[in-house]
Amino acid sequence: MSGADELDEAIALANSGRARPEPPPAPRLKRIRHIQWSENSGRPENHPDTGPDTGNAVNSAAGPPGGRPSEQAAGHPGHGEGGSSNGTGNSGPASEGRTPQRGPQQGPQNQPGPSTHKPAPSWPEAVALASSAASALPAETVPLPHALGRTLAAPLRALTDLPPFDTSAMDGWAVSGPGPWEPARAADGTERPGILAGDRSEPPQLADGAAVRIATGARIPPGTSAVLRSEAARLTGARLRTGTPPQPGTDIRPRGQECRKGDELLQSGLAITPAVLGLAAAAGYDELPAVPRPRAEVLVLGDELLHRGLPRDGRIRDALGPMVEPWLTALGAEVTVTRLLGDDAEALHEAVAGTTADVVVTTGGTAAGPVDHLQGTLRRLNAQLLVHGVRVRPGHPMLLAALGPATAQQSAGKQPRSRFLVGLPGNPLAALSGLVTLAAPLLHALAGRTRPEPREATLGAEVSGHPRDTRLVPVRYEGSGLRARIQPLRYSGPAMLRGVASCDALAVVPPGGGAPGTDVPVLELPW
Repeated sequence: MSGADELDEAIALANSGRARPEPPPAPRLKRIRHIQWSENSGRPENHPDTGPDTGNAVNSAAGPPGGRPSEQAAGHPGHGEGGSSNGTGNSGPASEGRTPQRGPQQGPQNQPGPSTHKPAPSWPEAVALASSAASALPAETVPLPHALGRTLAAPLRALTDLPPFDTSAMDGWAVSGPGPWEPARAADGTERPGILAGDRSEPPQLADGAAVRIATGARIPPGTSAVLRSEAARLTGARLRTGTPPQPGTDIRPRGQECRKGDELLQSGLAITPAVLGLAAAAGYDELPAVPRPRAEVLVLGDELLHRGLPRDGRIRDALGPMVEPWLTALGAEVTVTRLLGDDAEALHEAVAGTTADVVVTTGGTAAGPVDHLQGTLRRLNAQLLVHGVRVRPGHPMLLAALGPATAQQSAGKQPRSRFLVGLPGNPLAALSGLVTLAAPLLHALAGRTRPEPREATLGAEVSGHPRDTRLVPVRYEGSGLRARIQPLRYSGPAMLRGVASCDALAVVPPGGGAPGTDVPVLELPW
């Protein structure tokens, strides 16, 4: 374990109030089968042994730390947790890395990158870089039922007044004057039929002192001064009476009460929700100009992962495969597939080179260890590294790369558009840090969506900080109103999911930590 990860673990333990455990013994080498995952079945296919492996604990909250060599030793300073495959124990680059493995997939593309690269950006800088990396996808005009989940590409302006005519807000009587009132009569002397919502005929003029039954949503007859609710009216003989006469305009929705034709109802850049669809329909729209949801593909890396059953034989459960796809969906992406690739360099290269998704999200492998093939794959593809490490704990080995536009064949005849890759560290909380830091602002940019600014909340307890890096800490709200506070949760280590599974938000704690009563930004969960 590196000094950086010892510090992270000490911080997590300090916040939990528990004593730091003794470090586990070094893992013993053992041979396991190489796993190549079948995309169709999601089950492992057996392959011959390819060399020693540790069966490192990378994806189980109960698993021991272990795994890939330090990225610092490979010439990449400042990386500490989660670079390897997507587990709850593997921190990859500078801490819980794998024991070196030899195998046929080793090659020049797997060699660590140069030791000199741009300093890792701060957390706010990384968010800004991801937000500015992409422009909105081309807008399309789609029918209302197909617009849900997309982004409004133009301001929504009313095509008519709302309501389009004076309507009744209640079932009752349309009355004229102070009362009592005489029910309106038809030509044959019988009481005139009531006015229903949707009646196409123009309602007749209501004379002073007259009343006519009316349903909610029906057009108000000319001359009506108010609507008398059914429960407040009593018909005595030939007269309609009430104990409390309604004031003029009572329970009448006047034409244009909500908007006038041409008014801007919603600005562009908003997510199209069911309520937006309802408003658009009420305002006269049959279709909307909308930016499509970015297409995303998830690649789960790591031979040590089990995708069903209990951890066994030095292998542990994949925690990120089941979690990343719905998280991306909640962020507005359309996830086309989650593929299980193991630690196969060629499979990874083929998957990234041939993708038609706007964003590829990988789990683990962001370090420079012998089975961390992501950086080598990006070099082979001449990808541009936009973010290579972020000064945030957990999750600082995360990366963002621009893959370049898809080919015409990949775009299926459509206009080629730029593609991106977000590399998430392997530890679960570190991976979620990568989602909120890089994936969320990138997806908002591609969707043409206005990115919500984090609001601030007050710490109810001290949160230990990293001396140089921002910390993202799971918190829960306590209290309400001006007395509301956020309380840090105990299980906030990079390999833990217990805290984030029960949290209300993630607090953005600046370097040095935060004292009780300090206001800090909070990132709301996307659901």
